[in-house]
Amino acid sequence: MSSLGKKAIKQTKKPYVLGAVMLAMFMGAIEATIVSTAMPAIVGDLGGFSLYSWVFSAYLLMNAVTVLIYGKLSDLFGRKPIITVGIIIFLIGSILCGFSQSMTQLILFRFIQGLGAGAVLPMATTIIGDIYSKEERAKIQGYLSSVWGISAISGPLIGGILVEYVSWRFVFWINIPLGILAIAGLWLFLHEDIEKKKPVIDYGGAALLVLTVSTLMFVLVEGGVRLPWDSWQTILLIGLSVTGLAVFVYHEMRTPQPMMPFDLWKVRSILVANVVSLTTGIMLIGISSFLPAFVQGVMERSATVAGFTLTAMSIGWPISATIAGRLLIKAGYFITSLIGGIALVAGAAVFVFMQPSYGPLWAASGSFLIGVGMGLSSTAFIVSIQSTVEWKVRGIATATNMFMRNLGTTIGAALLGGILNSRLQDYLQKTNADSDLSIDGVNALLSESERAAMNPELIQTLQDGLTSSLHTVYLVVLLFAVFSLIGIMFIPKDKSLKK
Repeated sequence: MSSLGKKAIKQTKKPYVLGAVMLAMFMGAIEATIVSTAMPAIVGDLGGFSLYSWVFSAYLLMNAVTVLIYGKLSDLFGRKPIITVGIIIFLIGSILCGFSQSMTQLILFRFIQGLGAGAVLPMATTIIGDIYSKEERAKIQGYLSSVWGISAISGPLIGGILVEYVSWRFVFWINIPLGILAIAGLWLFLHEDIEKKKPVIDYGGAALLVLTVSTLMFVLVEGGVRLPWDSWQTILLIGLSVTGLAVFVYHEMRTPQPMMPFDLWKVRSILVANVVSLTTGIMLIGISSFLPAFVQGVMERSATVAGFTLTAMSIGWPISATIAGRLLIKAGYFITSLIGGIALVAGAAVFVFMQPSYGPLWAASGSFLIGVGMGLSSTAFIVSIQSTVEWKVRGIATATNMFMRNLGTTIGAALLGGILNSRLQDYLQKTNADSDLSIDGVNALLSESERAAMNPELIQTLQDGLTSSLHTVYLVVLLFAVFSLIGIMFIPKDKSLKK
């Protein structure tokens, strides 16, 4: 009797675990759009526009580097304790972000937040794979996709409302109840049988990856702004990054359980999917990070309207991802990916030709096309990868593709942020409108109250500078869209789901 009772207590209750997992995923998924929407208000309050891109880079760097490490740790200690630790670290970072008094503090706390975020989304997906059978996962995947759709639509809206009517600080604090409920649900209803094994954790690979990416990010953000391109510091950092990459590749080829299994890259469809995921990741962060600054600072619209322009991307993505499932069966991977690649180029072109007078609807249409392109291409890539490899390496193959997109967003935040800062600084120096005018003058432009008190001529100078700088950023985004389309052309044309 007692043994039966004990067994009943230890039985996993799938519906409640699913609810907890969806809460954890929602918390992680909403983070990107809600913070992007709030960034102009944050800069308007804390200052430090020149550090704008570091707020994203810090979070994305730690998220990207820790994803694969958490995956291996979960094999040793179980999914539940690892995702719990991740959520707790994420919540600590969120609380601290809300109390930030400067951009430097916010960036530091975003590192902490990203350190926890690396465990949340991968572990949530893995838990679903553990507790549901292959047949059940198809139906459950619909619920998980709805989390992304809901968070993508509600994130900008909630962010805009909080910024306008409460405070940008609540953008971070809104995570607290979600995280607590997710932890409670997992510990009450998820029970794991952990197999006793001790895999080798590739800490060396993780350290080398942090060194390589962080030094590259620093050069991309600060090169031509605080560090001259020909300075010894810049040359040293580039040397460190290149050396770190070479040693990382050498280390990964020799280690028993590498973070990055390069053997998988010998399969052409996986190679193409991973490379294109990197370039689309750069595009994605270029739109989501800087579009709200343009809509609020140049178009002079509210945070809610800026959120709406990002929401359009988030609407296009889940719709096209759903269509992609049917299109893959009828037309195969190549055609589905090709249509996605064309949509990415079209969306990027909309942003290149965007003028302040065109209004937020123009910006939203570009976002929507980017979302359509991402939904079609990313769905085709994941299905292609999972259909190409055998079961025992399917998890790491999928995680590697996720990692490449995360790496793209990390590098993109730094690269495009550096281009924005460099171009804006050059523009302000050439206009000579005000000898004291600097990049951080945009701080006032993003604060409605401060903008109202500014000289109209000064406002025009800053807006023209921001428009010109973002135009260059979007040209680079278009270039990566073209690279993505060219990469898609190399997908094997016989990869189809047709019988």
